[in-house]
Amino acid sequence: MDGTLLNTEDIYTEVSSELLAKFGKGPMTWDVKINLQGRPGPEATQIMIDHYQLPLTTEEFTQLTTEIQADKWQKSKFLPGALELIEYLNTKEIPIALGTSSNSINFEKKTKHLQHGFKYFGEHIVTGDDPRIPKGRGKPHPDIWIVCLATLNKTRKLQGLEEVLLEECLIFEDGIPGVVSGIAANSHVIWIPDVNALEVLNGKEHEIIGSNGEILESLIHFDKEKYNL
Repeated sequence: MDGTLLNTEDIYTEVSSELLAKFGKGPMTWDVKINLQGRPGPEATQIMIDHYQLPLTTEEFTQLTTEIQADKWQKSKFLPGALELIEYLNTKEIPIALGTSSNSINFEKKTKHLQHGFKYFGEHIVTGDDPRIPKGRGKPHPDIWIVCLATLNKTRKLQGLEEVLLEECLIFEDGIPGVVSGIAANSHVIWIPDVNALEVLNGKEHEIIGSNGEILESLIHFDKEKYNL
């Protein structure tokens, strides 16, 4: 979701820079951010604390960021091509699920004014604090995608439809941990990295994804015909 469907990665950067400024540090730079994208909140928080040597516990850091975020999530919006793709897949009755490392509270705050798009996921939404994901098995582990597919297949079974296999799925991601998790799930990954991330990677993005998917500038450039959609 973050950075793939919504502009919330930009908001996270803004929030992190504001928090760092309180301690005379920062701003948040992409050489650090690239290792945070898609990771579960507690893990990303600890990386931030360690890198910037902040005199905070993870709980204190989370409290401060929550306070700063309070008036910012209403700025979240769909990235170019995202809403159009979701709507298209719905019209074609192609099963879709959402897997996000955001916890359920932040998910609600980011999306409550965007239900015209998120309604299409129905009950097939898996957040980072979903109890079906074992502790310590967030991205870059593949478990979130396994749970996503299980929700889709549960519905398909009730409808008398054939189950879908992980290797038949496309996973859309913007960050390295998510890309790695998609590859680990044995699925085909569509990677839409931020232009700033590409500058940091300096060509390593092709080595990371290898033959397991493709890299796009934005979802506008996703070729539906290529994947028989």
